[in-house]
Amino acid sequence: MKPFICNTLTGTLSEYVTKSIKPLGITLLALSLLSACSRNEIDDSNHFDNNGRDLTSQKRETLYLEESLPPGLPYPDDTFQQGLQQQKRYLNKIKDRDYQFDSLNFPKSALIQVTDELNQWIEDPRYYPKIVAHQISGQDQRGNVQVTGYYVPILPVRHTPDETYRFPLYKKPKPPIWPKDTPLPSREEIDFDGALDGLGLELAYTASLVDNFFLHVQGSGVVEYEDGQRRLLSWGGVNGHAYRSLGKELIERNEIEKSKMSAQAIRQWLADHPKRQREIMSTNPSYLFFSEGPTSPIGAANLPLTPKYSIAVDPNVIPLGSVLLGKLPKLDDQGDLVGHEFHLLLAQDKGGAIKGSGHIDWYQGIGSEAKVLAGQLKHFGHIWLLLPTKEASIQ
Repeated sequence: MKPFICNTLTGTLSEYVTKSIKPLGITLLALSLLSACSRNEIDDSNHFDNNGRDLTSQKRETLYLEESLPPGLPYPDDTFQQGLQQQKRYLNKIKDRDYQFDSLNFPKSALIQVTDELNQWIEDPRYYPKIVAHQISGQDQRGNVQVTGYYVPILPVRHTPDETYRFPLYKKPKPPIWPKDTPLPSREEIDFDGALDGLGLELAYTASLVDNFFLHVQGSGVVEYEDGQRRLLSWGGVNGHAYRSLGKELIERNEIEKSKMSAQAIRQWLADHPKRQREIMSTNPSYLFFSEGPTSPIGAANLPLTPKYSIAVDPNVIPLGSVLLGKLPKLDDQGDLVGHEFHLLLAQDKGGAIKGSGHIDWYQGIGSEAKVLAGQLKHFGHIWLLLPTKEASIQ
């Protein structure tokens, strides 16, 4: 099936200016306003050529904009249906509640209805699901949402430290090991000053603080011990300090160009500047702790992550357990944007760097191929929260 094209609000800023002011100097003023608006609506680190932003949509004040759902949903593969069933089990386990996001209100049962509608459509593609789409505003209020990627790495570790494997991965300090209501130390204090040494919190030892840092950013990973045993380290909490993007820091310091920014570029910079690793890595005081889990990567909703379908969201604007439609960036082998494609998504995770309506993190899977795909993603797309129609809700 061909993906559908949603009917969004349209109209360029220059058209708006033309209708709103006298003709004299319109072109210059429109271009000036368009440039200023573009520069201020998103973080400067995300301004680069071919970043995928659509500036033709008018701005709006609401967090969500309701739209109809034309025929032609992008038909998913079998893994999506598995993830959808897991998602329904999660929704059935959590307490009944009402969600309120700005002017959009709906009960938990609405999220369950969406999974039922989609499951019926998957089993019988002739069925047209009774669903309506609600586009999220994005940071710029034009519907542009930055799509980054994450993956689960496989990291060699040791049970006990030696000369090479000497950098610990920690579980979260809790009473009585750490006094209740006492602030946890920052990244610099933990990694470089040994604030947690000797507390028995070590889960494994790696050969690189940089590897640890990126494992923190990913939120989970598969570790492989010297005896060949593999374990999954899942998200186990954070230290409560504010998250600061290393990529943004390096862009602002003119160390890496915005257009060339990627996870691989950050790794290379850190490898090329070993004496500055403490200085740069410590600019992000947020620190993630791990817990040992099962063999499959688990998200914040306590669900196995589904490669190419699971996303990390800010639950304050997108509820965990929801199904979304994404118009997502399509990249070539060099990581350059060549277009967008529609894709169904499952909100099953969250992350310290995912805040507000302008950013989602798209799970790519496990291992080296997923690492490359995740590292290239930094472009903009559009996201719609799927909810049942009034007709479906009444039924």
